Amino acid sequence: MAVRCLLLLLAIFLVSLAGTTAHGGETWSPVPALMVFGDSLVDIGNNDYITSFVKANFPPYGRDFKDHVATGRFSNGRLLYDIIGEKVGFSGSPPAYLSPQASGQNLLIGANFASAGSGYYDPTAFMLHVISLSQQLDYKEYTSKLAAVAGSSRAQSIVSNSLYIICAGANDVGLSYYINPLLFKTQIAGQFSDRLVGIFNNTVTQLYIMGARHVGVFSLPPLGCTPLAIMVSGLGRSGCVPRLNNDAQRFNSKLDAVVDSLSKRYSDLKIAVLDIYTPWHSLATSPGSQGFNEARRGCCVTKDGNGKFTINGQGMGISAVLLCNPLSIGTCPNAKKYVRWDSLHLSEAANRIIVDSIAEGINKLLV
Repeated sequence: MAVRCLLLLLAIFLVSLAGTTAHGGETWSPVPALMVFGDSLVDIGNNDYITSFVKANFPPYGRDFKDHVATGRFSNGRLLYDIIGEKVGFSGSPPAYLSPQASGQNLLIGANFASAGSGYYDPTAFMLHVISLSQQLDYKEYTSKLAAVAGSSRAQSIVSNSLYIICAGANDVGLSYYINPLLFKTQIAGQFSDRLVGIFNNTVTQLYIMGARHVGVFSLPPLGCTPLAIMVSGLGRSGCVPRLNNDAQRFNSKLDAVVDSLSKRYSDLKIAVLDIYTPWHSLATSPGSQGFNEARRGCCVTKDGNGKFTINGQGMGISAVLLCNPLSIGTCPNAKKYVRWDSLHLSEAANRIIVDSIAEGINKLLV
């Protein structure tokens, strides 16, 4: 009887464990691999291997990452991609495709094709000398390498059962549109959004033909809530810039409609918009509700173009208002209290809040 009781208690204990992960959160359905395309919100280091000034492979980036290494991630630690990888059961993130680690058995868990500075609109990437989305999608070389490692049958199974994440558009709407007179003077923001969601539609169609069946696409974040936008466009206002946020919401509404159309067109495709706008806006406007103290400034301290040291986001030099730089003299003591790491990108703590908010949406793609 005692043995039976012990076995029963053990079974109950194991069942209770099945609902949690090593990080204490909800378990998501496992996937064989993770494939990611997009921009700096998910690029874990591909730009380290190309000729571009859009890089984060130097301190203070990576301050709180494993071994304090600046890997090319635009944050103090893990990105949205890394945390999603943790949630679906990977002990480490699938590697940046251009890195030496993207070879052999590592290919079995997927790859990251993202490039910071990229977008749906290829000229956005060309302007910054980074890898365009259309170039990222030309990953036949990856599938060939995967087949060589796993065999063609298993490779096809990995491709069709993987989780695909697309994260793009912020650089198109927030950067290209407003600085390119050929766009700004010839198209209203809504027309440009139509163009972008059309490219997205073609992107998913291309992935579907390649075998993808589980696709999550990030919405645009609240572009008007970045410290850079508030300083440049907001003229010192205390809140977010309505025009930029309206642009983002307009795009997101059209993205929802296209995703709905795609799901009806392909009955075996699971696709969803992963709303990062709502939690990001909450972090930007009500940081205290999530345990943060600061949302207007980035954690890293940088040196501006005049040689003055400032908290990132409050100086006047380009390096000071955009990104951390190698001349940074220090960082805030506790990045967990800062929503932002630099003027454009979130801290790891904020990234975790975002992933928790889209967890249900991702899980629905996998069941």
